[in-house]
Amino acid sequence: MSGTARLASAATPVRRATHAPHLAALALLLAAVLVVVIGSGAIAIPPGRVLSALAASTGLGVTADPRDVAVISVLRVPRTLMAALVGAVLGLAGATIQGLFRNPLADPGLLGVSAGGAVGAVAIIVFGAALVPPSLRQHAVATAAFLGALTVTVLVKRIATREGRVLVATMLLAGIVFNALASAATGALIFAADDLQLRDIMFWTMGSCAGADWTKLGIVSFATAPLLLAMRLLVPGLNALILGERQAHTLGISIERLKRLAVVLVALAVGGAVAATGTIGFVGIVAPHLCRLARGADHRWVMPASALTGAALLAAADGAARTALAPAELPIGIVTALLGGPFFLWLLLRQRARLDGP
Repeated sequence: MSGTARLASAATPVRRATHAPHLAALALLLAAVLVVVIGSGAIAIPPGRVLSALAASTGLGVTADPRDVAVISVLRVPRTLMAALVGAVLGLAGATIQGLFRNPLADPGLLGVSAGGAVGAVAIIVFGAALVPPSLRQHAVATAAFLGALTVTVLVKRIATREGRVLVATMLLAGIVFNALASAATGALIFAADDLQLRDIMFWTMGSCAGADWTKLGIVSFATAPLLLAMRLLVPGLNALILGERQAHTLGISIERLKRLAVVLVALAVGGAVAATGTIGFVGIVAPHLCRLARGADHRWVMPASALTGAALLAAADGAARTALAPAELPIGIVTALLGGPFFLWLLLRQRARLDGP
């Protein structure tokens, strides 16, 4: 038996079975959600017309209403794909962090990535008028958010690294500290902001896919691609970690390399997502746990399923955010909090016996 097969057999916590049919069902569900969300908005477009407009915009020779084609191809599709991409990244990052910490309550935000991004973005919003030309201000906010997220991640990782080993517990505590410091810094910047800046800060810190276009979508795809492409490389190690670090090492897994790779990939991907849409909570907790409840903790299932589920959840949340109070628009973070808050409370109560101990 090969090393890979032996690892899969030893580390997989569920029966060996193909997950392809269930992943295909999730992909079809995601496609249906995307079609419905693309048709949602101040101007509602039925699914049949959405499909016709999509076919016409891709040059398949299908006749469609030019107004539908313009609205869908220019406004709705980039925004919906942005929501789906960010949701997939948050879901996959959540599954990775939960597997790394071996805790279903873990979240990418625990590393301080989102909080660091918030400090960078808010700083540019408040002081950008004096530092950045108006034509570059939007790009400057996204760039500052990405650099802020990356800086906090580097600091957390350096603090948690000792003699070449990444101490997971120290990383968690350092992330909590940097979250608190970043929140304080953001609060101080908000105190210095004027009324117009406060509105921009509110929508950014609560998350929004408004303003998404094909250029921004391409940039975010480039930033998040490493995590999506490396998903299969992380699966054997995360499956082995279910048994504990010592057993995973016995199975031939380089635990320290796995930790470094996972943290760096999550930081890059979540930093790119935060830079594009602002801070969006709970998707990284809800999506992986729903997948574990459905078919167990095998990461061959959990990782791709969390990406698909996160994409569907955030796309649906974005559709609800722009239709609930149309023509006004809710920040998407409010919608995800309304969904994720009760779910997290239920999950916390479910884990209470294990957290409290005997």
